[in-house]
Amino acid sequence: MSEAALDLQAQAAKLDAQDELRAKRAEFVLDDTVYLDGNSLGALPANVPERVADVISRQWGALRIRSWDESGWWTAPERIGDRIAPLVGAGRGQIVVGDSTSVNVFKALVAAVRIARGAGDGHPDEGRDEIVVDATTFPTDGYIAQSAARLTGCRLVPVAPADVPGVLGERTAAVLLNHADYRTGRLHDLPGLTAAVHAAGALVVWDLCHTAGALPVGLDEHGVDLAVGCTYKYLNGGPGSPAYLYVRRELQDRFDSPLPGWNSHAEPFGMRPEFEAAAGALRGRVGTPDILSTLALEAALDVWDGVRIDAVRAKSLALTDFFLRCVEAYVPEGRVEPVTPRAHAERGSQVALRCEGAGDVMKRLSEQGVVGDYRAPDVLRFGFTPLYVSFADAERAARVLARTLD
Repeated sequence: MSEAALDLQAQAAKLDAQDELRAKRAEFVLDDTVYLDGNSLGALPANVPERVADVISRQWGALRIRSWDESGWWTAPERIGDRIAPLVGAGRGQIVVGDSTSVNVFKALVAAVRIARGAGDGHPDEGRDEIVVDATTFPTDGYIAQSAARLTGCRLVPVAPADVPGVLGERTAAVLLNHADYRTGRLHDLPGLTAAVHAAGALVVWDLCHTAGALPVGLDEHGVDLAVGCTYKYLNGGPGSPAYLYVRRELQDRFDSPLPGWNSHAEPFGMRPEFEAAAGALRGRVGTPDILSTLALEAALDVWDGVRIDAVRAKSLALTDFFLRCVEAYVPEGRVEPVTPRAHAERGSQVALRCEGAGDVMKRLSEQGVVGDYRAPDVLRFGFTPLYVSFADAERAARVLARTLD
């Protein structure tokens, strides 16, 4: 083994020994694989199987319908929302868990337009007829934005996040943005863009899928209006685990969901034909929650006990810095090109490398025990989940990548 490799391995060992989060790794089900795909599906927390078995055998099997009350099934969406809240910088009573990210984007975006127009206050502002959307967004967000625009009679304005301030104006009703680009890992300026949207008299909806659980978000601190996110990436909630919806407290009495359901009714068991919205974030609920996946998520969130999100961010940046350094040391020049920003303020928790034949390269990496993913046509993605990824993992991944490209 080369002297450079020995030196980097020694550095990795030292960094791992100093890592205040290192004990968290034991709380996950892991093997010898270097798992760098937690930005798509987080690893399984070790306590989840037993908890889910209890939900199935005792709560469902023995208590049956009594579990809606006795096991807290009915209140799970808001209870679990309050557990996610500190991870995204939100106070209690502003997050409800349920439905998919796509459904929550639809609810949030249409509600944002209605609030911006003053719907229901007797003085609607029909002049606000534009929805600004991140032109580089994850496809589903774009599809939902198109549908929301048709439903509300708005014109869709797709622009790059950095160009958003330049298109805002009196016609802007709502803006839908991703906190981090899913391909490159670029982190967008949530505080600055939120302030710009507010200065134009519009509302902003943030998609936090690629940042929640990886870095501080500061929803309350920065006055974000609405936000959505999945829970199966850095929050490790499991495949298809329910998403969440954040509604800022000051907007909750004006949140007019386009999907009112019996679970968002002020009196859900009254079975009245007229809809009366519940108070608070409960307005974001729709129908009966998916209890099995919801309670699996609740169990998974136990790994966050005692974790400071600032410590998670510090390790995330250190891991991605170290990985990039290892890539530069091991991979011949010109074989890969980092597309993730070097500046910490512009980086999420993944490293994206442009590489010829990326799909085949990632397949061969997986065969050698390094799991990431790729996005067409030529981007290798490596997600760094600070709770269980080590610096030794980062060094090994770069070394195997170099060998694969040789």
